[in-house]
Amino acid sequence: MAWLDRLRGAPASLPPDPMEEAMAVFRAGDYAAALELWEPLARAGNARAQSNIGGCFAEGLGVPANPRIAEKWLNLAAEAGYAPGQRNLATLYLRGGEGVEADPARAATLYRAAAEQGDALAQDMFSWMLLEGEVMPADPEEARRWAELAAEAGIAPSMTRMGMLYHHALGVPRDVARAAEWWRRGAELGDADGQAMLGAALHMGAGVERDPVAALAWLLRAQSGGSKLARPFLGPVRASLDDAGLEEAERRAGLPLQ
Repeated sequence: MAWLDRLRGAPASLPPDPMEEAMAVFRAGDYAAALELWEPLARAGNARAQSNIGGCFAEGLGVPANPRIAEKWLNLAAEAGYAPGQRNLATLYLRGGEGVEADPARAATLYRAAAEQGDALAQDMFSWMLLEGEVMPADPEEARRWAELAAEAGIAPSMTRMGMLYHHALGVPRDVARAAEWWRRGAELGDADGQAMLGAALHMGAGVERDPVAALAWLLRAQSGGSKLARPFLGPVRASLDDAGLEEAERRAGLPLQ
């Protein structure tokens, strides 16, 4: 979950780590118990615990969602220089909430601060904001730099974004083969937009060998994952296949045809 750090197991020879105990409880689904374990750590100044408590109040995990309380805890973590806390606070300011006014400019500043510390999820979001150009001037070259760092760290949406950059020649020379390669990486990690774009590339033979069956299989996965990018291609790809091809695409996708 983006709001929380990944669990890192402590060596068996050491006493139980309260933070890791809380994370284990959280991952077991007992959010309220995790909050009880984090609270004394957070009050003692543990930025990771502060960030995780803030995330729970932001998402309503174990407690009713309360953006104002989330802001309080996340501010503490962010002020301590904790990158996930900066990123989580940025996410809160990006969307706003009851009692917390949306502040995209501050969100961008916080995403940058976390990105500069190597937080891959922040790098992904900051690259997106640089590409959108709504809060700051669009900067495709800088967007590519951050997206590539996030992609190499395994963040699937940034892999898809890298494909878009190469396909549209934004900050890089146009290279449809590299675009398709990045889309495949994102698609294989489950990014619905990456699946849609890979399906489109396979349909048109853009950067990859044309394969209508594989194209439809990826487009069906993308549609199931909520990508609106799949919609324009589904009809033409279906029309290009016979019944056997349609059945094979459905089998590969593991989803029924709509």
